[in-house]
Amino acid sequence: MVKKPKVASWYDPIIKSHGTPRPLAKNCLAAFCFGGALCAVAQFFQLLISQIAGVSDKDAAAIVMIIVIALAALLTGLGVFDKIAQQVGAGLAVPITGFANSIASSTLEFKSEGYVLGSGCNGFKLAGAVIFFGIGSAVVVALIALILGLV
Repeated sequence: MVKKPKVASWYDPIIKSHGTPRPLAKNCLAAFCFGGALCAVAQFFQLLISQIAGVSDKDAAAIVMIIVIALAALLTGLGVFDKIAQQVGAGLAVPITGFANSIASSTLEFKSEGYVLGSGCNGFKLAGAVIFFGIGSAVVVALIALILGLV
């Protein structure tokens, strides 16, 4: 096991004097309220789509997820997503919007290298670990369910 280097005691006051205090309670409340509002709006549209269009709840959920992903990618491209995220913090990083933001922002970052090698290849660099571990954990859970006879 690698030992962490000790920070000299004289360095602590310097860190504290230059660091910005973060209002933890305010940030948590903002994230909770905005994240809850985002999920409530998505749920409302899911119910609206299922009632008006007459599709199943599962199909309506898929439609809403596609809309949320598209809006997150659009807001990232317009430069608005990061500004909102600075205000509401983790509330906007509901997994699906955060994932869409990570792909869209890395795609935009490498667009100067071309569509295929730049945007196409580098678009999933940041999100690759999420995809890899998501699929891997799904396989493990499926195998456990199969062994236990739940499937």
